[in-house]
Amino acid sequence: MAQITQRIIITKEKEKMDRPTIDNEKLHVTANRYIYWKGAIEFLISLFLLVLLSPLLFLICVSIKCCDWQAPILFKQVRVGKNEQLFLMYKFRTMYPGADKQLDDFLDKNEIEGSMFKLKNDPRITKIGRFLRKSSFDEFPQLVNVLRGEMALIGPRPPLEREVAEYSDRDKIRLTITPGCTGLWQVSGRNELSFHEMVALDLYYIDNLTPWLDFKIFMKTIGTVLLPKGAF
Repeated sequence: MAQITQRIIITKEKEKMDRPTIDNEKLHVTANRYIYWKGAIEFLISLFLLVLLSPLLFLICVSIKCCDWQAPILFKQVRVGKNEQLFLMYKFRTMYPGADKQLDDFLDKNEIEGSMFKLKNDPRITKIGRFLRKSSFDEFPQLVNVLRGEMALIGPRPPLEREVAEYSDRDKIRLTITPGCTGLWQVSGRNELSFHEMVALDLYYIDNLTPWLDFKIFMKTIGTVLLPKGAF
């Protein structure tokens, strides 16, 4: 049933592929009040999660350090946020030091269509990194980005600058709201989806932004972490 719903959403969005801009009036009327207090609620939830998960976060830090004592625990990367504002996004390091500088050597092996890059058996990923990615534990430091107001708990994933450079006007609609740690496409197939399907799901989320939709995505995210599928 979830897959059928997902395909219906994608089909509806594909019918709107020729629209250059989002219906701002609709967005303001239906979601502006929710967006106003969404940030405050997610700030409190993120703070609570950081405290609750602190023992797990400590163990992850120790595990990363034990694999390479001299390498950093966190990976910081410039991402594009709301209204194309740049910010530093935090993740637990899952690759060998300097791996990001080797990206050009692997671009021709990209396994996902569109502006994003994904490689299932990426040799740059460490052993502990594979576990962190599979479980999505590597994303936990982004709770700090939520506290800083740079990200939301739920929203479109923040892209890289090189990805945005290839965006169409339709793709850039993803950048009209605060990017999230998780979102609709992450709980609807993750890396098994094409880039265009990801964009379709993000646009559906933007056009149908409600507390109930956020709640459903949040609960599905918990299930995705406990039973990971399609992550690499």
